[in-house]
Amino acid sequence: MQLTNEELRVKIDELKKKLSVTVVAHFYQRDEVFEVGDITGDSLELAMKTKEDNAEFVLFCGVGFMGQSVKVLSPEKRVVMPKIACCAMARMIDSMYFDESVKYLNDNGIPNENILPITYINSNADVKAKVGEMGGMVCTSSNAKKIITKALGEGKKILFVPDRCLGQNIANQMGLKSMVIGHEGNPQECDILCYDGFCSVHQLFTVDDIAFYRKKYPGILIATHPECDPAICDASDFVGSTSQLIKYIKEQPEDQKVAVGTEFNLVNRLRPKNTYVLSSTKPECPTMNETTLQDVYETLKAIDDGEPINEIEVDEKTQKWAKIALERMLEL
Repeated sequence: MQLTNEELRVKIDELKKKLSVTVVAHFYQRDEVFEVGDITGDSLELAMKTKEDNAEFVLFCGVGFMGQSVKVLSPEKRVVMPKIACCAMARMIDSMYFDESVKYLNDNGIPNENILPITYINSNADVKAKVGEMGGMVCTSSNAKKIITKALGEGKKILFVPDRCLGQNIANQMGLKSMVIGHEGNPQECDILCYDGFCSVHQLFTVDDIAFYRKKYPGILIATHPECDPAICDASDFVGSTSQLIKYIKEQPEDQKVAVGTEFNLVNRLRPKNTYVLSSTKPECPTMNETTLQDVYETLKAIDDGEPINEIEVDEKTQKWAKIALERMLEL
């Protein structure tokens, strides 16, 4: 017999009390999954908070690269996921595509010693390891500007993977010249060379959506995530990471209308009124929404039965260099 969400919540609570496990949920998870999280937040925030947690198991509700980040920073922990869902952006690049990007720069007269790679945290551990081994580091959407400022101090070209939009938006903010690898442009003349990856959800927002809301609600504020296309960010009143968007909207007067360009589940729970999704379609991340309460219950039950499922493992070399790339960021 299929259990209701209420019945599942009761069983989940019972197992959480019984087991040495912490349930971690990303902001983009379904409401019913987000609500059972002991720790909630964005990807790096979750990895950092779980590092300080003492439970034997971390049950991570999110996508695969996030579970890997927890394992890389806390290799002693046992990390399990109800669904090892794959972030579409993270899947756009692997270690082979990273090597090809480096070769593209080499072929255009930029040797390895003049390249400093930076990977967005939305990448798998093998890419983080490649970046770490080459002297580079990880960044998030909230600290990318700070990381890039530090990197430019070394006088090198920045290879930014995998999100071209974040790379271009930061370049525009800083008055730097950027281009997308393989597209028109001269790499020698650019400060930031961006891999051609993107978030499919954040590509749903258009300049027409902004025009629609500005016409319908004069005085409305437009707040967007830097994974959006540069044209969207340029037309926005505020651009920020998930945590920065939450803070910005909470600081607005209750009667101030805001249209937000990011994932639906997050926007939907921000505040009860005067907050709108900046899209004519529902910008819902399909992989983030794969995890259900039933999956959470079954994963906890598997731990209780002594046969954990979907456990995250990272090989020793990858773990070493991916951790170095993450720690270089954390040092800043």
